[in-house]
Amino acid sequence: MIILLVNMSLDPVTGGGTAERILQVGLALADLGHDCTILTTDLGISLERRSQLTNLRLVVLPCLCKRYYLFRFSLFELRNLVIGADIIHLMGHWTFINALVYLLAKRYKKPYAVCPAGALPLFGRSKLIKKLYNVVVGRAIIRNAQFHVAVADNEVAHFAKYGVHPTRVSIIPNGVNPDDFAIDNKEIFRKHIGLDDNPYILFMGRLNLIKGPDLLIRAFYSIFDRFPDVNLVLAGPDGGLLQALKEQISTQELKKRIHFVGHLAGKTKAAAYSSALLLVVPSRQEAMSIVALESGVCGVPVLITDQCGFGILSEIGGGMVVPATEEALSEGLVSLLEHRDNLPRMGERFKMYILEHFTWQAVAIAYIDLFNEKEKFGV
Repeated sequence: MIILLVNMSLDPVTGGGTAERILQVGLALADLGHDCTILTTDLGISLERRSQLTNLRLVVLPCLCKRYYLFRFSLFELRNLVIGADIIHLMGHWTFINALVYLLAKRYKKPYAVCPAGALPLFGRSKLIKKLYNVVVGRAIIRNAQFHVAVADNEVAHFAKYGVHPTRVSIIPNGVNPDDFAIDNKEIFRKHIGLDDNPYILFMGRLNLIKGPDLLIRAFYSIFDRFPDVNLVLAGPDGGLLQALKEQISTQELKKRIHFVGHLAGKTKAAAYSSALLLVVPSRQEAMSIVALESGVCGVPVLITDQCGFGILSEIGGGMVVPATEEALSEGLVSLLEHRDNLPRMGERFKMYILEHFTWQAVAIAYIDLFNEKEKFGV
């Protein structure tokens, strides 16, 4: 099968979960013997990132405007990519690249899948522009797709608001590659940031409003004197909230115990997970947290909000799910930290569940099964 995978960025720093998903799905599909091309912009594509693209073709468009991901393109080249594909996969939603490829797919009657990965709700900045985008092309992209892919149950309702009946939505979750998180030395992260031997809670993600690091800091502030040995580590690039978060830390004691360490990758990232007490995902809105899967494959339990599409976490005993509020996060932290001897066992249960259900190979197989059901979806 010839598959064209489309996303605005492959940048692991600013691209977030959609960049990781499109890359890993492409690699897994290629390993299964399919001919895969990733179409993206040139933002943040490092030599390291390019080195990961074994068995994949990469078509990179020069980005002219980082804020809105506008790019220079050859209509002839894009037309040939679309015509040559058996199926097209659009990742995310609010992007010019998706709109352009959609119009070409419609023109040449090519089937395509959409996987917004939690992007459909109007949230964050540029709401007026997003409303206009939906009026002009966005709603049509979603409604007219042959395949609608949600990464978690909570995303089905997002599709419904765009006129897509729940029976048309297929749930294909995010995944993880266990080999990426195999490390020999957990202490390399502590050495990397100069952290002492005290235990720490970990946040991993962009520092912006939707990810909720402000909620976590306030929750930690309310309980930090009950657990005087516990630190809080926030790992991830600035998404516009870093300065406000630093101003939120009002006392010297808090400043000593809250650490901003920036974007982590590779073995350092794996070590950050592996040596943490637990991961906290305080998101206000998220389809399904990839960082929760990464933490799980490292054997570390997770405290996550009910806005992250991972309600089964509590059922399998791999962590705790709470409402996306400061108070609920505080209560969750207290509950887990007061019984911290149980955390390794919770992490091990979570790891076994992840290895059984959430590998990228399993995700790729689910995609192929879906694409082969063409008659069911009227393709």
